[in-house]
Amino acid sequence: MKKIRTIKAAVLEEKKLRVCAYCRVSTDQIEQQHSFSAQVKHYTSYIRSNPAWNFAGIYADEALSGKNAAKRPEFMRMVKDAGNDKIDLIITKSISRFARNTVDCLETVRKLKTIGIGIYFEKENINTLHAESELMLSILSSVAEEELVSISQNMRWAYQRRFKNGQSKINTKRFLGYDKDKNGNLIINEEQAAIVKRIFKDYLSGLGTIRIAKGLDALNISGNLKWAVSSIRDVIKNEKYIGDMFLQKTITKDFKKKRNKGEVPMYYVRDTHP
Repeated sequence: MKKIRTIKAAVLEEKKLRVCAYCRVSTDQIEQQHSFSAQVKHYTSYIRSNPAWNFAGIYADEALSGKNAAKRPEFMRMVKDAGNDKIDLIITKSISRFARNTVDCLETVRKLKTIGIGIYFEKENINTLHAESELMLSILSSVAEEELVSISQNMRWAYQRRFKNGQSKINTKRFLGYDKDKNGNLIINEEQAAIVKRIFKDYLSGLGTIRIAKGLDALNISGNLKWAVSSIRDVIKNEKYIGDMFLQKTITKDFKKKRNKGEVPMYYVRDTHP
């Protein structure tokens, strides 16, 4: 008589996916900061709440452009970690949050896809591991890139309007001698103004920029920071110290800032501030 022994099937525990999220906002305005923190909070909760996933972290770039991947350190770190087998799936809000450069976007998608790592774009409902994803992704990322160009053109037009009206926004954190009042108008910072006056006085007395810089260093005016000759030269050449503004000295071309050599109009406005 045959004897039959049943060998029970092994219960194999299904491997959980290691899932991370990528978040980005492109400006440092207050409303965007709220959006940034909301994205981080949302994806942390979203990933942790799925029992089939293991939380692999949040990669987040704040106040950076999506145009060039190399300028986003967290993005680059995420791609590196994916290559080192620390991630199985990346979730992001949309193609425009992930990249606005078609080439960068597709290159990253293909690079990760070859090692079996997918990217899920929530807004477009695209998983890059699915067969039809590449064509759709190529079309949508091209649209996102065109939107970026359109936004840049609109901003350039707005700047032009302000320049023609003699208006300009100045970052006083990089502008020695001035602060801003509550209305955004330039006001003199008396402590810093003393340094500016000393530079002009020394220059008019015949001292060169090297000796002026050494003199400021000797007085330890900037603490441990050394005064560069180029910084002295920039102060002496800056028309803002006589109350005027020279607008649109630089332009942005191909997403790079460069000196305006006559490509677009420049505007010299007198007596704009003390």
